[in-house]
Amino acid sequence: MKHWRIEALLIAIGLFFIGYQIKKGITEFKDKERIVSVKGLAEVEVPADKVIWPLMYKEIGNDLITLYNTINAKNQLIITFLKKNGITANEISQAPPEIVDMKAERYSSNPPLYRYNATSGITVTSKNVQKVRKLMTEQTELLKQGIAIATGDYRYNVVYEFTGLNKIKPQMIEEATKNARIAANKFAHDSESELGKIRNASQGQFSISNRDANTPFIKYIRVVTTVNYYLKN
Repeated sequence: MKHWRIEALLIAIGLFFIGYQIKKGITEFKDKERIVSVKGLAEVEVPADKVIWPLMYKEIGNDLITLYNTINAKNQLIITFLKKNGITANEISQAPPEIVDMKAERYSSNPPLYRYNATSGITVTSKNVQKVRKLMTEQTELLKQGIAIATGDYRYNVVYEFTGLNKIKPQMIEEATKNARIAANKFAHDSESELGKIRNASQGQFSISNRDANTPFIKYIRVVTTVNYYLKN
């Protein structure tokens, strides 16, 4: 009889602990189902570290040989101007001229004054953005030599780029994650809860744009991360 009571007591204690563990598990499961999703933003302005500067000009004429000789002479004048002002040969590239035969244009009703219309020039690709920007203000020297650099055509716009994104990515992701946690803590406090561990997170796409239309050499970089946290009572 005594042994039976002891066994019954042990069974009761065991059932109590089993019930406690089940209740605890249900509570933890419910807590894990309580999730807050927040976004964290990081943004920074950086100077462009690469510039592509096309120096394009147009020539017209009736004789192809004369036209080619004129283009070659002007290209050499541009190259001399660039090298004299510190641009290296590795930063200079020259593309074949684009030549349009105006007499072959089917949509022209009036005979053209000149048969050939050529577009040619030199492109500078450099990491020294400041030097190139300074040189752009001095291109009137080319105008004095009879070279009018084409402007207003989107194909010949100066392009500024930022190539150092991988260097600043970790810092920006860290900042975005911190900002997300601040928002999550505020939500938890307002809902009278405690912030738990991170359930999962996703890194948003980095975007690079010009700061504004007047300063394309200053880049605006932003990233938004999404973080899901567990909430606890």
